Amino acid sequence: MATECEAWLNSNPVEAADLSDFFVSGDEDNGGTAVSNKNINEINGNWLSSSSNNIHEARLKAKAKRRLRKNSSRDSGRGDSLSDNGEVVRGTAVAPTSPKSKLLDRKSRLGKGRGLPKKGGAGGKGVWGRSGEVYEPEEVDEKDPNYDEAQENCVYETVVPPLDESDFEKTVTPIVQEYFEHGDTNEVLELLAELNLGPMRSEVPSLAVSLALEAKASHRELTSRLLAELCGPVLYRSDMENSFDKLLQELPDLVLDTPGAPQLMGQFIARAVSDQILSKTYIEGYKGRVDCEYTRAALDRAAVLLKMSMGGLRIDNLWGAGGGQRPVTQLVKEMNLLLKEYILSGDSKEAERCLRDLEVPHFHHEFVYEAIVMVLESKGEKTFKMVLQLLKSLSASSIITVDQMRRGYERVYMDIAEINIDVPRAYFILEQFVEKSFSMAIIDVKLRDLCPCRGRKRFVSEGDGGVIKLES
Repeated sequence: MATECEAWLNSNPVEAADLSDFFVSGDEDNGGTAVSNKNINEINGNWLSSSSNNIHEARLKAKAKRRLRKNSSRDSGRGDSLSDNGEVVRGTAVAPTSPKSKLLDRKSRLGKGRGLPKKGGAGGKGVWGRSGEVYEPEEVDEKDPNYDEAQENCVYETVVPPLDESDFEKTVTPIVQEYFEHGDTNEVLELLAELNLGPMRSEVPSLAVSLALEAKASHRELTSRLLAELCGPVLYRSDMENSFDKLLQELPDLVLDTPGAPQLMGQFIARAVSDQILSKTYIEGYKGRVDCEYTRAALDRAAVLLKMSMGGLRIDNLWGAGGGQRPVTQLVKEMNLLLKEYILSGDSKEAERCLRDLEVPHFHHEFVYEAIVMVLESKGEKTFKMVLQLLKSLSASSIITVDQMRRGYERVYMDIAEINIDVPRAYFILEQFVEKSFSMAIIDVKLRDLCPCRGRKRFVSEGDGGVIKLES
């Protein structure tokens, strides 16, 4: 830029009197000659030779540099230009441009178009097409060089590889253990249907029974229900027979972990025959060809149970439905029977075992409630003392927790008004029972103080002045 300005100034010489950047007044015109003569040999602080040509060139270069600095800083972008006389000509304002602003400009570079989005809104990064647009199946072009006639009739399906012996136990064992918690056979059927069991299909019943042998009675009942549900949708009767054959052969090993495995296996076989997942001739097929004593004990146990079922024994309730799967009314009935048997026998250890076998620790408050109500409805001291001893034993062994004991007493406190209708001395007996319970450390002082007391009422007498006193 500086080179162009110097070339232009050299081709168009300017008078020395016109080189000043300031406006000169009338007084300064008179003295202008003296000033110029005084500073004629000094330009921008540089002493020059007195040659007129050198002075002229130096002044032109200095003026061009000053004009260049002004244009590059203050007047940039205004379109200033120089006239033929060397004067600055102000042009129209031009918006400053930069490479960055051009990159951010989304308008057309050519100045064409209507300002609408590209491809009607169907273009851009991460866009699958216009909203609401439905894609129809594309017709295959047989002239396409990538066209393969063999792919036209292909059917694609999801293939699940069959489980091998190493993966079978890792996959099925968690399913059975979770079933022991929730008891939903439909969920187990769905999970097994998603697996490709293949030749390991007959291993499912044997795995479930072997896990149930080490579990509780309620889990064995759930296992028997599961086997009945699996026969048909997932397993065949032949798979069931092969599974029980394997279990009978493994009884010597199962006895090491579960000493009562032969009797339990006999009960599983009897329940399977009753549920019609094993044929009635299954036990008879082993007659005369059993050498193992454990297998013989299991088959004898199954045969005895099946004969007893003909006399009225319910094999479908063989394990005793334990846990929270039973209805509340059935649990209450069993707890009442347990209390009555205890009053007759006086065996607290047997009562503890029966209560533990019910497997309903969250429902023990009902047992406490029924025991206290039995005391209130009894007429002798025997029931009073035996129930106190039983509650003391259950509390000391932590079979009944403090919370369940408290809830049982509180339920009696709430229903004592209704109990008193049938048992007039209910309040008096309850107060004595609560005091004895506190003295034996069955309950705490807070629960003792919550015991309700019946208010004594009397009617109007002559000395009351006609005022009714409801409480003493």
